[in-house]
Amino acid sequence: MNNNKLIANLKVIDKKNEWQNTLEGIGHYDFYHTYDYHHLSKSKNEKAILLKYEEENKVICFPLIIRKISDSGFYDATSVYGYSGPLQKNIDKNFKNDAFSEALNNYFIKEKIISVFSRLNPYIANQDIVLNHIGEIKRLWKVVNIDLTIDLKKQRELYSRTTKRYINKCRKLCDIIISNSASSIDDFVDLYYENMNRVNAKENYYFSKEYFLKFINGEDYKTDIVLAVFKETGEIISAALMVKTNDIVQYHLSGTKAEYLYLSPIRLLIDEMRIKATLKNKTYFNLGGGLGNTDDGLFKFKSSFSKDYKPFKIWKHIVNNDAYDSLVEQYATSDCDSSFFPLYRCNGL
Repeated sequence: MNNNKLIANLKVIDKKNEWQNTLEGIGHYDFYHTYDYHHLSKSKNEKAILLKYEEENKVICFPLIIRKISDSGFYDATSVYGYSGPLQKNIDKNFKNDAFSEALNNYFIKEKIISVFSRLNPYIANQDIVLNHIGEIKRLWKVVNIDLTIDLKKQRELYSRTTKRYINKCRKLCDIIISNSASSIDDFVDLYYENMNRVNAKENYYFSKEYFLKFINGEDYKTDIVLAVFKETGEIISAALMVKTNDIVQYHLSGTKAEYLYLSPIRLLIDEMRIKATLKNKTYFNLGGGLGNTDDGLFKFKSSFSKDYKPFKIWKHIVNNDAYDSLVEQYATSDCDSSFFPLYRCNGL
């Protein structure tokens, strides 16, 4: 890969200081855009890059993970787990992205990147405008946001009666600890793994303890481990990772002991972070959506806190149709979900 070289007005950044300085120059970004999270997320043989495009006073930044396609001379690009997509500065609805589109595609062609996928971030403005007519943007579902700009009392009034009842009961029975120390990781990991076992999660959700240690030590964002302690026994019965970047708080991962599910202590942890984040003048508290982007039980649980829904979208772009079709013919089988992208990776290529 040819890094730190200009292609037209496009620069490829892979060094930490320059990456973070570039994000800070943009101003509004989420932890999913950071160097630390990208390097934590990528596999050993993958490469994390930040594309930076400049046009007059306008700037676009696009973080991606570049992957080699096995047994071929080609690569593809994808986003990290979570909500990523392009960042921008000084771009509005009047922006014409023709020059950006040309520079972006020239880069992909030069580097033999045949397809690109990214989940978009509901809290980053004008991603649709930046990517207009480049590939396809598809709305999948929606995520739940707690609007932290409104009064604390009003926020709570928007809770469902069920959620209020659970929180009231949990506050009597539990204490809350907020930590970002390595000593709290063991408690979190045990609960998280128990949760993954209970829901028969896919293997790629079983992050290692080393992963979590690196996660909470990330310098480009702030992670709080929020724990519920059952007063009567001193047991830690529920834990969640909450990640704060600029004015955005993300409810990232969590776990609860099976025998305490009846208390629904995760509601208390969310409520506590809502209060803390509001007092710190944060703007958004993203609870995420449901499994598989559907109106399932998980989404109903999250929407019991708020009805401030944000659209969740993905972006798909085929750069080289001939190479893409050839790989699909070679690797995709009849039982593949035709909506999977890129389709040639549907069987784990």
